[in-house]
Amino acid sequence: MIEDRGSTGAFRDVPRTGVIYVMTEAQKKGYKGGDPAWTNFGQGMPETGRLPGDPPRIESVQIDMDDHEYGPVAGLIELREAVAAYYNRLYRQGKSSQYTAENVCICPGGRTALTRAAAALGQITLGHMLPDYTAYEELLDIFRLFSPIPILLDPDRGYDFSLTEFRREILGRGLSALLVSNPCNPTGKLISGETLSGLVSIARSVDCTLILDEFYSHYIWDDEMGDNATVSAAEFVDDVETDPVLIINGLTKNWRYPGWRLAWAVGPKHVVSQLASAGSFLDGGAGRPLQRAAIPLLAPEATDAAIEAVQTAFRSKRDLMLSRLTQMGVQVEVPPRGTFYVWGNVRNLPPGLNTGMKLFRKALDAQVICVPGVFFDVNPGQRRAARPSRFRHHVRFSFGPARESLEAGLDRLEKLILASS
Repeated sequence: MIEDRGSTGAFRDVPRTGVIYVMTEAQKKGYKGGDPAWTNFGQGMPETGRLPGDPPRIESVQIDMDDHEYGPVAGLIELREAVAAYYNRLYRQGKSSQYTAENVCICPGGRTALTRAAAALGQITLGHMLPDYTAYEELLDIFRLFSPIPILLDPDRGYDFSLTEFRREILGRGLSALLVSNPCNPTGKLISGETLSGLVSIARSVDCTLILDEFYSHYIWDDEMGDNATVSAAEFVDDVETDPVLIINGLTKNWRYPGWRLAWAVGPKHVVSQLASAGSFLDGGAGRPLQRAAIPLLAPEATDAAIEAVQTAFRSKRDLMLSRLTQMGVQVEVPPRGTFYVWGNVRNLPPGLNTGMKLFRKALDAQVICVPGVFFDVNPGQRRAARPSRFRHHVRFSFGPARESLEAGLDRLEKLILASS
């Protein structure tokens, strides 16, 4: 639909995710990573340098002799223990049921964790939200045992979905599992407090597995929750062995180490065992040296400092981007309560810029990269009828870049819009 890449022999045409597509197009226009003349509002990673108040960034990794060997597919036991301790400290204090290392599976990246989970699913129906993370599209199509069912969230309602509606969807469609990014990429919508507790309770009562992508759970912008608040369904799990809740997270966003490709899945032991089995034929497990180096990052003092540094630096960038985009005429239906993205509607911009794809193309000439909203209209196997996407007027803007780049890109974007008026 976007481009004709052709096929070769036995290989099918494998689509690119939205971010990879826009980056490929930007490179055709001369973009190179780290070029200060460009601003990448399309980037799905946070800035990785040291922030004020942040613990020292890891600049070297010690490799033990044992690290030259294969590691356990489920991950080093020491790192699994550290991940379990992180969840127990932040979300399960005072609860009799606690996570242990056996409830944790270490994976080489977030997509790999999701792929392991998808590969371990049986012949079920799995619900997923619209809009949501672009990489879900191919992931939900390639494993044919389960059937993906879209659940449409309405922009006019602020992408809200009540617990009554969740229950109706689960029971009415016979869903055995539900995949949710929380906070949501791209809208920044956050499920928290009583709503998140209710969702876990519904899943428990109807035996519907929740697969929760919590990669942005440290990026929380909710004044009512207080300073340095984080969110996880782990807080509302009654029994870690029987509640059907699988949490996926990692170092990529929350600790700002995307290049490490180190993630984890946390859930009942029997589910973790199945994920390890899937990993034995999918990926073989994460590298041992980085797993060992990650353990100190999960220490309480280091984690708390990282959370505070992220929320201080990124809240300021969030407020800047919201203010500037609104002044330019971009409509923000729901200010993000999580993530480092602003989901903007560009319908009211000048005619040459008033769809996500038009703005994306024109912005490249101004050395600005963004992601058209159509890529988040997840449509596995292109099963839904071919018609204009509901999100064709939307754009995802990332405030992941450093503030200096952010300001320069907003200036160039504003200049482009003014020149087109």
